[in-house]
Amino acid sequence: MKHGRAKTCAVSVILPTYNEKDNIVPLIQAVFKNTPPGTETLVVDDDSPDGTWRRVERLARKTENLRLLRRTKDRGLTSALREGIRLSRGRICVWMDSDLSMPPELIPSLLAGLKGGLDLAVGSRYLPGGGVEILSGGPDSPAAYLFSRILNRYLSLVLGPGFTDWTSGFIAVRRDVLNSVPLRGDYGDYFIDLVYRAKKLGFRSGEIPYLCRARRAGRGKTFVNVFDFLKKGWKYFILPLRLRLTKIQRTR
Repeated sequence: MKHGRAKTCAVSVILPTYNEKDNIVPLIQAVFKNTPPGTETLVVDDDSPDGTWRRVERLARKTENLRLLRRTKDRGLTSALREGIRLSRGRICVWMDSDLSMPPELIPSLLAGLKGGLDLAVGSRYLPGGGVEILSGGPDSPAAYLFSRILNRYLSLVLGPGFTDWTSGFIAVRRDVLNSVPLRGDYGDYFIDLVYRAKKLGFRSGEIPYLCRARRAGRGKTFVNVFDFLKKGWKYFILPLRLRLTKIQRTR
């Protein structure tokens, strides 16, 4: 872990990684280019076999405000984000996928949303002006896109209208929200849980459209085949029903 800053800063960008060696350095460079001076970037790597953490470690030696957490025991997206939030110093936390599908150029718009009064600003693929770049196979395939659209329509039906991308994973959020609504879940279901509970507790949320690009390097990790869908996808349909039946309270 690279230290060397004040105890707090305005913005922390958290990048969870696993086997993203060809994407992580250009992503970090783009993040710093599109964030305010003094922003810290914290990479949480699950001991990637492809050596992602080594590339971050080398870059951190010569890059101010870049920190690396290499996890050799724990695994998983939600736990990586929780650990990143815990170790981060920003009054605002931003996180996104590390495969260059989510444009760092949108971060200023997300931060502007918070400055304008939002507590959570979310990048949306499904607002007018947003979209998804579709390829022939894997997580960027037409079938994966169709599943995502159907799922988000279902989530809006169960959890309420006014939100388009319940599975975005691209967000800027105030720390007081995260203190009241800590992340729960195993994988992408954490995002549904976070947005719904925050809205029910009165935090203000909004969406900003963006084009989700297809992965250029490496392999996707979400719904890459039918088995993966059966293993993970059912949770996304059960969770909203459970949330509607549960009384939402702040964590003290």
